[in-house]
Parts: sequence; structure tokens; C-alpha cells
Amino acid sequence: MAAQGFQYDRMMDAALRSVMRDALARAAERGLPGDHHFYVTFRTAHPGVQVPATLRQRFPREMTIVLQYQFWGLEVDDGGFSVTLSFDAKHERLVIPFAAVSAFVDPSVQFGLQFQPPDAEVAAGEPEPAASQAPEAAAQPAPEAAAKADGGDRIVKLDAFRRK
Repeated sequence: MAAQGFQYDRMMDAALRSVMRDALARAAERGLPGDHHFYVTFRTAHPGVQVPATLRQRFPREMTIVLQYQFWGLEVDDGGFSVTLSFDAKHERLVIPFAAVSAFVDPSVQFGLQFQPPDAEVAAGEPEPAASQAPEAAAQPAPEAAAKADGGDRIVKLDAFRRK
């Protein structure tokens, strides 16, 4: 029987995604304390993502949402989260699997995580898309810029831990 490696990259990815899941779950239970707010960037074409067709047309690859003041019904489970946001004065429900998330940032504490696409997307040769923004976030910087603007760059990139 051939010995398989530990696949530390997948373990790290799962561990870091659990940090994001726990932060979202706390926000769902208790709200966002103080100045905390989240930028969540996700791939809109990823399986399981549910966004209105108008948003998918505007953001066919990637979209960033901001969870700060106006969000409702944040629900978190082991596979992902769902939240209602306002787009063009209309409330829309989004369902986002954690596997679709490419970045999670809380700029209030200069904390951010950046995730690589699942192996299937990498194998398919999908290039890394540039971050798009939700309509409400148009005046907001993208996650990396937000972290830098708030005084530091603490985005953890999994590539730093992977063998090339």
C-alpha cells in the first residue's frame, strides 16, 4: 500500500476556513461588536452559490460583500452561510458555501484570510479573478486594500505553506 502524505495544505485550508466559520457564527448569534465588520469575497459561479440572477450577471466570477450595518438573517452551518443584504433598495438572500469563499477580512482588527480555489478549479486552469464589489461596497476598498488601509497587511496566504 502506497503511503500518502498528510496533505497539510488541505488541513491548513480547513483550519483557516473554520476560523471564518466561527467568526460568522458568533456574528450570527451576538451581532458584530464594536467596529468589527467583514468583507467576504466569493466565487459567484461556484457550485451551491445562490445569488439573484441580476447579481450573477453583474459579477459573473467573483463578488465581495460587506457585513457591517445592514444585513439580516445571518445563518451559519458547517457547509456555508446565508444572509440577506440590500441591493438597489431590494432585500436579496444569498447562500454561500465556505468552499466558494476566496477571502475573508475583518479590517477593524487588521485580520484577513485568503483561500485558494478548490483543486478542481485549479486543475481546470481557472485563472484567479480580480475582486469585484457589491453595489453597497462600491466606495469600500477590496479586502486586501482594506487591511492595508487600516494599518497593516495580515492576510494569510496558503501558498506560503505549500510546496511549489
